[in-house]
Amino acid sequence: MIEILEYYPILITGTITTVQLTVMSAILALFISFVVGLARISRFLSVRIIATIYLEFFRGSSAIVQMFFIFYVLPLLGIYFDALTSGIIACGFNLGSYGSEVVRGAILAIGKEQHEAAVALNYNTYKRYRYVIIPQAIPIMIPTFSNLLIELLKLTAVASLITISDLTYMAQIIRVQTALTLEPFLVILIIYFIISSLLLQIPAFFEKRFSKGRNTILAGQN
Repeated sequence: MIEILEYYPILITGTITTVQLTVMSAILALFISFVVGLARISRFLSVRIIATIYLEFFRGSSAIVQMFFIFYVLPLLGIYFDALTSGIIACGFNLGSYGSEVVRGAILAIGKEQHEAAVALNYNTYKRYRYVIIPQAIPIMIPTFSNLLIELLKLTAVASLITISDLTYMAQIIRVQTALTLEPFLVILIIYFIISSLLLQIPAFFEKRFSKGRNTILAGQN
């Protein structure tokens, strides 16, 4: 184990890369989740069809193949992305497809009376979703988003296959140079666990914040 700790500089680099890949992919996936989730319940048929095609394509195909396609195939068509950007796009678009269903389901779970109340206040569609529907739907989304965030962290491990110097890639380097297998992968296993534990604090913070007002309202009703 001491021999493995001598490689701490590249382990730190791999950790930073993994966190960067996870956070950037999560931001992209969150944006896509709301855009596609809202598009799936649009009153316009063409918008719903486009959103459904995206959903079925990225949910129904392998994330690894998507990553390989972006990094290795698109350059043949004149579209170039570096390894990290390719990983962010692949992970973000893949998880965004799952997140869009979370958003759609949470919004549909809001009672019809809330929509009617917003209409009674003369809110247009934007204000209705911005001030009434989405704030109530977010607490419903957060627990599932927490699970997707951890799935995203685990998905980033395959990014080493397109030469991204993440934790898994660095563990492979240490394994080749030291001929050790158990130790380097045990170390990154612990690091992944620490990262996931810290990442879970983010949705937990927002869950507490958004649930505070909701719990106050429910207490008042009781």
